[in-house]
Amino acid sequence: MPTALELAPSILSANFAQLGAEAKAALEGGGTVLHLDVMDGHFVPNLTIGPPVVAALRKAVPDVPFDCHLMIERPDEFIPVFAEAGADWISVHQEACIHLDRTLHLIASHGCKPGVVLNPATPVHMLDDVLDLVHHVLIMSVNPGFGAQQFIPNSLRKIKELARIRDSRGLSFRIEIDGGVALDTVGDIVRAGAELLVAGNAVFSHGDVRENARRLLQAARDASLIRA
Repeated sequence: MPTALELAPSILSANFAQLGAEAKAALEGGGTVLHLDVMDGHFVPNLTIGPPVVAALRKAVPDVPFDCHLMIERPDEFIPVFAEAGADWISVHQEACIHLDRTLHLIASHGCKPGVVLNPATPVHMLDDVLDLVHHVLIMSVNPGFGAQQFIPNSLRKIKELARIRDSRGLSFRIEIDGGVALDTVGDIVRAGAELLVAGNAVFSHGDVRENARRLLQAARDASLIRA
C-alpha cells in the first residue's frame, strides 16, 4: 500500500505576483507536487484560477505533477481544458458530480490521474463504489473556499476509516488532506494515515518559503515513524 509522504504546496496562499518563483521555492524546500485550487464562485464562495494560469505556471515549472483540485460546478465541462493546460492529477468533489463514475473515467481518458474529494460533512461511505477507480482521495479538513482556516479534527477519523477500507479491500489509492495542515496538526494527520499533505498558509504566508516547506515535511516524516 502507498506510504510515501509527499508535500503538495498549495499556490492558493502564494504571492501571485511572484507565483513561479514562490512555487519553485516551495519545491526546493521539499514539495514534490503542486496543488492548484480551482474555484468558481458557485460551488464555493470564492474565485481563483483558470486554465491560463495553469498553463503559464506549467511553463515555469515543467517537471512537477500538477494536482488540480476542481471546486466547481459542472466539472465535466472543464476537465479537458485543464488537462490540456498541464494538469497531471484532477480531483472533483463527490458533492458536485451527478455521475461521479463517468466523471472519473473522463479524467482518466484525458491522461490524468483521477481523484475524488469529500467535504467535511460528507461521509466516507459515499465513495464505496468508486474507490477502485481513483488515484487519490482528498479529505477536506476545512470547509472549501478559503485558505487559513482552522483544522476540523473529525477529519482524522475519516482518514483512519479510508486507510482501513483501503487495506481491507486491497486497494491502492492514496490519501490526501487539505486544510489547516501546519506544524501543530501535521503529526496527528500523518499518524492517522494521510500521505499527500496539501499546505498553503503554512508554507507561503510568512517567513521563508523554502524553510517553511522543509520544516513541515520534516515534522511529517518524524511523525510517520510513530504512526498510530
